[in-house]
Amino acid sequence: MRIISMLSEELGIREEQAEAVIRLMEEGATIPFIARYRKDQTGGLDDEKLRVFEERLKYLNALEERKETVLASIREQGKLTDSLRKAIEEVKTAVKLKDLYRPYKPKRRTRAMIAREKGMSGLAGYILSSDARDAAGEARKYVNPEKGVETPEAALSLARDIIAGDLSDDPKIREWIRGAVMRDGVIVSSGSAGEPTPYEMYYDYREAVSKIPGHRVLALNRGEKEKVLSVKVEMPEEKILRHLEKSLKADRNPKVEEQRKLAAADAFHRLIQPSVEKEIRNALTEKAREGAIGVFRENLKQLLMQPPVAGHGVLGWDPGFRNGCKL
Repeated sequence: MRIISMLSEELGIREEQAEAVIRLMEEGATIPFIARYRKDQTGGLDDEKLRVFEERLKYLNALEERKETVLASIREQGKLTDSLRKAIEEVKTAVKLKDLYRPYKPKRRTRAMIAREKGMSGLAGYILSSDARDAAGEARKYVNPEKGVETPEAALSLARDIIAGDLSDDPKIREWIRGAVMRDGVIVSSGSAGEPTPYEMYYDYREAVSKIPGHRVLALNRGEKEKVLSVKVEMPEEKILRHLEKSLKADRNPKVEEQRKLAAADAFHRLIQPSVEKEIRNALTEKAREGAIGVFRENLKQLLMQPPVAGHGVLGWDPGFRNGCKL
């Protein structure tokens, strides 16, 4: 029922129309068949709208299946709360679902896990506490050569690993950073001069993420795949770091401000930046592909609608048993 409501809202159609299309698809009817012979049941939906409907239905069905898997995984861990369950059930994109699941997803051994195994959770909590006064002094209590923590500096480094890991797993943080990169990020490509290639204009190229057209995104992807170009996303680093520091309330306690800022920088450079860059480029590529298909569709339509014989009318025969043949 949730999928029907979402499709109805997204495509601007009535829920009865959505129900009718889904029923016909489940019965094995194809999009051309539904568009041509079942308009009375779908309220006159054309083939273009039906194809968009079909694509969104596949996406939402896959999303619902993934939600069930995620809920089951978190439930098995004994960490599923009512608020988390509601947030997962109401999420509308795979990216946001991934953000919500990130803190609970079984992971390979990370630096944060290793730090916790060495007993550094308490020190991480102290650094983030409002009454922290002497991080170095507190860290001396956590020196443990048997666990490989030889110095207070090593203990502080491990504690920052925990803080950075938790910060990078925060769904709201990642969503904010993605938005900032989509608004203010820049796509940068470079290449080495040598044999002439179709990608020479991209050897030293920069364009805003928010403005780059789809055909250039696809061209950069091809050049990178052919190992002619090196492509990356430059992010508004200073703005992001300030946001991360603010999230850790770094300026609220001068005694541990440096430790919190170091943890924020580590979270961004080591954990957040690589994955967000991949997500941004995937989103740009998906949008570019959809645009390219749209252009191809329009070009093909114009080609197919050309008169087959110049200067002459052509009579077409449409055989039909239900309503008779038409000329």
